[in-house]
Amino acid sequence: MAMITGLRRRIGALIGGFEAGLQGRRLLRFQASRAHVNTLIAQAGPTITARARWLVRNNGYALNALESWTGNAVGDGVKPTSKVEIEAGKAAIQALWQEWVAEADAEGLTDFYGLQRRAARELFLAGEVFFRFRPRLPQDGLSVPLQLQMIPAEMLPIDDNRDLPGGGMIRQGVEFDPIGRRVAYHFLRRHPGDVTETGQAGEKVRVPASEVIHVIDPVEAGQVRGVSRFAPAIVKLFFLDQYDDAELERKKVSSMFALFVTSPQVDAPLDSPDEPLAVEPGQVVRLDPGEAIDTPSPPDSGPTYEPFQYRTLLQVSAALGVPYSYVSNDLAKANFANSRLSIIEFRRRLSAWQHRVLIPQLCKPVWARWMDTAVMAGALDLPDYAANRRAWLKAEWLPPKWDWVDPLKDISAEVAEIEAGLKSRSMAMAQRGYDADRVDAEIAADRAREAKYGLDFRRPGSPAQGAAQLVDAPSDTSADTTDTTNP
Repeated sequence: MAMITGLRRRIGALIGGFEAGLQGRRLLRFQASRAHVNTLIAQAGPTITARARWLVRNNGYALNALESWTGNAVGDGVKPTSKVEIEAGKAAIQALWQEWVAEADAEGLTDFYGLQRRAARELFLAGEVFFRFRPRLPQDGLSVPLQLQMIPAEMLPIDDNRDLPGGGMIRQGVEFDPIGRRVAYHFLRRHPGDVTETGQAGEKVRVPASEVIHVIDPVEAGQVRGVSRFAPAIVKLFFLDQYDDAELERKKVSSMFALFVTSPQVDAPLDSPDEPLAVEPGQVVRLDPGEAIDTPSPPDSGPTYEPFQYRTLLQVSAALGVPYSYVSNDLAKANFANSRLSIIEFRRRLSAWQHRVLIPQLCKPVWARWMDTAVMAGALDLPDYAANRRAWLKAEWLPPKWDWVDPLKDISAEVAEIEAGLKSRSMAMAQRGYDADRVDAEIAADRAREAKYGLDFRRPGSPAQGAAQLVDAPSDTSADTTDTTNP
């Protein structure tokens, strides 16, 4: 039976309807690996990350793509708005958060929104990044005794795989319990590539999973570690960089030769070392009998250079998921229609990453840990916090507003949607990264201040101004003495 089954499979492979599964002449050398992504990352992950970092340091296209993705994904920060119904509690939470944001970085180099940007950058480069909660002492003088330490992917050894007593195991530096839950991370004490840091190389420290945030965008089920987004673009970026360097070097070498002098006197030099041949505009050169001067005609790059560059960078931009104009800064081929289409698709991907990776993996855990620490430290006085913790933790994270190519048309369309009841003002402001309650309070304060000083900055003829004029119109008609009862 087994022999018959094997024969049927071989026959099916030969006459099957899926060409991609055939083993004929065309696909004979296409032998795809069946290994799980964890195996592939264990073998190639560190090399891919190292090459991605090299490209960002040395290749302008790679750096531009990385900075464009990071700037659009995070901008000036994905910011929280507390959804607590108690107004006083909400105000206290927001005020304390704004104070702590500047203190969040354990290195003291940036604030919490800067850490978001660094997280997005590292995720694009290395496929993952780690943050460790660092509790602080009251005498450290922080508004909330808590900070975040950023840990690069290289600090978690990917070759650390071993079984533990009791059925647990360590896989690629991550410790799992017998039912597959992450319980700890085994970090190196020093970066393996940093020779300026003292300490014993290879020494590890076990950090409980409750103290670590692992930001990763997995591509397959069961994936433990991340892989760089540069992976499908590294080869083409590297060879395109080499091609450009070779073309530039060829141009430089060919431009160094101004003239070639042919002389029948082999042993007689053209000039002495102290009197080199000089070439000037309009110069008349007297030649000896038998001598001739030729000017070099180096081959040009030809008409294929720019199209080749364009097509290669298109493939790179597709591999990175970043629009071509964001990778190359080339706007010569851009128009309003195709630019808008590419930007909309790009931002749709970024929105999915914001709400499915950055917010649930980084923002929400930090918010919860910050709230717990603030309450325990006495920085926040919230009644019944332990009993109603879930209600107190409610918050909405608002990504930054994206500017559009034609904002007037977009705003007009959005106003029409609001007036038609297809969306609310709160939704429109949330999509721009604003809190509706805060915006309405600021508008009310502005209107009160304008009324106090007799100002009105509203557009003439606007509905708001017309309503204000109706309110301000005099209602006393006693001055009208026209007698309409007696003709």
